[in-house]
Amino acid sequence: MRAGISREKIEELVVLYREKLIYFIYRYVKDLDTAEDLAEDVFVEILLDPDRFKQQSSVKTYLFAIGRNKAVDFIRKNSKLTLLNGAGDITAEDELELLMRKRQDDILTLSSVEGDPEAELLKKENAQEVLDALQNLRPEYGEALKLRYFEGLSYDEIGQIMDKDRKQVENLIYRGKNNLRVLLENMGSEVY
Repeated sequence: MRAGISREKIEELVVLYREKLIYFIYRYVKDLDTAEDLAEDVFVEILLDPDRFKQQSSVKTYLFAIGRNKAVDFIRKNSKLTLLNGAGDITAEDELELLMRKRQDDILTLSSVEGDPEAELLKKENAQEVLDALQNLRPEYGEALKLRYFEGLSYDEIGQIMDKDRKQVENLIYRGKNNLRVLLENMGSEVY
């Protein structure tokens, strides 16, 4: 079987993953225009060298790994930006808005509350508390949790993106969830 990605497949990948990749990169660089540019660079790189993909992982994992590398390179070149929890202009409300737009199924909800304004407000407050708590975790815990629960990636895929083995990813997620739980309890949140 031939390694690589066909031109038609690349066009399909752009449609399927462009927006997710932009939001993934955005969490690193904290600038939507930059995230869009870097995501475009990912697809251009794949277009220019489609045979580099050796099918040792899923295409989504491959895209996100390239995206992460481009984001980290960008941050290194622009030292005033910091990795993940840096001092960016993004507010928790902005990140909440992006996450809500990105995930129409709203993974942060506890139950379906359509049509109930009070329940909708509670849902947004709970989501805001989770996002605030995520900002206060160690960066690698937050990254692992976001990849797992916002992007729906497997432990192996997260390991490929973060350059960690499966056991390290399991530990990051376990510790991240424990720390997140403690932070939420300290904030008095009902989201556990």
